[in-house]
Amino acid sequence: MSIARHDTGAKAALGALASQVHPVFMLPPVAASWFGAILAGEFALLPGTLYAAAVFFGVYTAHVKDGYVDFYQRGEDDDHPLTRRGCQLCLVGATLGFVLSTGALVGLVGAGVLVFTIPGWLLGYFHAPQLDTNPVTTTLGYPLGIALAILGGYYVQTGTLTATPIAFAGVLLFVLAGIKIIDDAKDYDYDRSIDKRTVAVVLGTDGAYRLAHVLIGAGLFFVVAGAITGTFPPFAAVAAVPFALVVVIARNAPPKLATMMLVRGSYVFLALLVIAVAFRPLSGISLPDIGVLGPYTYLATEVLFGSVAAVLLVRAGRDAIRRTARTVAVVYPIAYVWDWYTLEVGVFSIPLRTGIELLGIPLEEHIFMLVVPAFVLAIHETFERGRSSESPATRRG
Repeated sequence: MSIARHDTGAKAALGALASQVHPVFMLPPVAASWFGAILAGEFALLPGTLYAAAVFFGVYTAHVKDGYVDFYQRGEDDDHPLTRRGCQLCLVGATLGFVLSTGALVGLVGAGVLVFTIPGWLLGYFHAPQLDTNPVTTTLGYPLGIALAILGGYYVQTGTLTATPIAFAGVLLFVLAGIKIIDDAKDYDYDRSIDKRTVAVVLGTDGAYRLAHVLIGAGLFFVVAGAITGTFPPFAAVAAVPFALVVVIARNAPPKLATMMLVRGSYVFLALLVIAVAFRPLSGISLPDIGVLGPYTYLATEVLFGSVAAVLLVRAGRDAIRRTARTVAVVYPIAYVWDWYTLEVGVFSIPLRTGIELLGIPLEEHIFMLVVPAFVLAIHETFERGRSSESPATRRG
């Protein structure tokens, strides 16, 4: 029986088999396995290659099974390059490849590697039709596979785990879960029509977008926090910047376009993280010391953040400025008493200030009590302005 549906012969069969290799979705898990090896600082080629092969066969299994279920069982897809028999043979072949590569790893590394290989294959095989109808499992399957690939790539090199690979795996789990939610939102109408409970169907696309941005934002925050605490190399914080810009640009785009932008942005993000780990560009370089401004240091930071708040509020419009001014005016007296008391009892001190005092507290504290709530409200108003301008395609549910 032929493997390919549309033609016969060896060339057609190979083309049908190759059609199940989707670089956009297969390269990240394989690259993540090598990223784990780079994190380890030890690079034994054979175990790294065997683990990358196990990851590949797991993802290949997922694509074949997903296509088989969507075309032959659910009737979701209009076409499929493989026959039923071809799908079954592919599943057998991919599973055999997975078993062989995993077995070789057990011989090289030990049985502990099974913790990082078998779950990946199970996620792939049971993605459809078991896991892709639940909002949690349909969202976390692929991101969890990436996280496992990082941990496994590290483990096969060292035989152990540390906080660093776990932290990196956690970051990518958050970021990719957010991207997956937005990706699923593009099929909102169809998924809803067949009662497929993705996050977008459960929360509506508007709610799904908000959750996705929270998850992506949390992942990027933990990258910066990890760079500050020393868990990640300093350059990791720089890696978060271009991806954060992509997230902002893609925020109001329709789900399909947003997914394309975010997936490609995540590639850049991962590549920069690899550079951060492999080459550590900013290691040993001290942070800029704005303390050279002496008594004007605190004031300078307030001018910077106050200027950002002013720009955002002007962009948000007059109503936003009025709302912000009213709220700041109400908060100010409370903040003044709180600030005076904490300074009076010695909770903190402010050495880099002008020395000018007004109403019993430093001038800079008065400005602080205006700038901070204004900055927070400026961001809030900017988000609200963005929501009001979203296209109807991203505000269903």
